[in-house]
Amino acid sequence: MAHFELEDGALVLRLSQLEKLGGLHSDVRVPLSTITDVRVAADPWPELRGIRAPGTGIPGVIALGTRLGSGISDFVAVYRHDPAVVVEILGGDFDRLVVTSSEAEANAQMICAAIAAITP
Repeated sequence: MAHFELEDGALVLRLSQLEKLGGLHSDVRVPLSTITDVRVAADPWPELRGIRAPGTGIPGVIALGTRLGSGISDFVAVYRHDPAVVVEILGGDFDRLVVTSSEAEANAQMICAAIAAITP
C-alpha cells in the first residue's frame, strides 16, 4: 500500500510495484516547501476531483493514478472508504495528493511537523 516518507527536504509517496502498474506512475516526490495544507479526510471519495487519466478506478473500491480536471492535476491512491491524507501543493506536477492510510492522522502530523521544521 502507498505510504509517505520524508527524504532530503521532500515528501515522497512510495508506491508498491502493483500500484505503479495500476497508477501508471512511479513514486511521487513533492518538495516540503511547496506544501500549503495537510489534513485528514474521513472519507476520501468526496475529495476526488476530475477524471481518471491515466490510472485504475472502480467507484467505491479503488482510485489509483492521475486525475485531471479544469486546471487541476491530482494524484490519488484511494482504497475503499478508509481515512485519507490530503496534501495541497502549490507548484509542481500535482496540485494535490489524496492517499488512504490506516495511520492517516499520524501521517498528517508527521508531514506538518516536517513543514514546521523548515518554516522560519
